[in-house]
Amino acid sequence: MLPTFVIGLREGVEAALIVGVIAAFLRQRGATRELTWMWIGVVAAVVLCLGVGVLLEALNRSLPQRQQEQLETVIALVAVAMVTSMVLWLTRHARTLRSELEERAADALASGSAFALVSMAFLAVMREGLETALFLLAAFEVSGDRAATLSGAIAGIVVAVAIGGLIYQGGLRLNLARFFRATGLVLVLVAAGLVSFAMHTAHEAGWIEFGQEQALDLSWLIVPGSIQSALITGVLGIQPRPTVVEAVGWLVYFVPAALLVLRPWEWVRPARAMPTGRRS
Repeated sequence: MLPTFVIGLREGVEAALIVGVIAAFLRQRGATRELTWMWIGVVAAVVLCLGVGVLLEALNRSLPQRQQEQLETVIALVAVAMVTSMVLWLTRHARTLRSELEERAADALASGSAFALVSMAFLAVMREGLETALFLLAAFEVSGDRAATLSGAIAGIVVAVAIGGLIYQGGLRLNLARFFRATGLVLVLVAAGLVSFAMHTAHEAGWIEFGQEQALDLSWLIVPGSIQSALITGVLGIQPRPTVVEAVGWLVYFVPAALLVLRPWEWVRPARAMPTGRRS
């Protein structure tokens, strides 16, 4: 439940921040028509993401076992790629994200382009929603407890919506750099587990035949049904008896990704203002 709570919270806060800043900006300037269209765009993006998630889940269930393993491998790796890109991007832009959003909203409103504002909100919600859907589909397979996984994500999204409401009302200012760094580390841990899971399903799919020797025996620590199992397997994606390729995949992803998240801010050059076509 904890990993999917963080997923829902992290993705939801990023979308809520963008929507909240734009909505507050439009409200302050009395742009009622643009505000209405923005909310229409947000609802449309949510519906689209739900549809994609349901479609992928239905497709996965309809496939033969071997093809299910193939699809699960692809979904897990795509989810890892998307969340890694998002985590690293926000590592650079968290401190300036709010000011960049307000600047772009002001430019769009000054040019009379309501479509640009609606697009910003729509694309923000759609992007985070699709990332969440893919991450959840992969997490369903890793955890094995769909109810707990889904409830954790819903709880995270509810908290994120509440934070977005406070941002909209002007009653909350997050330290975005600390927030995204802390949640980024948790997501890197979850993503490392998905990499290990993808190595397992890739073997089941017939794509990886090497490195199937047992690397470790952690059955003394990871007992099925125990708290340790829920934390180590459910959160970190580490199996009781991981194979060599699963262990190597976990380490090869986690070590550099964690260093990029935890390393002091001086490791990156100052982030430049983002062009219109990049994520915000």
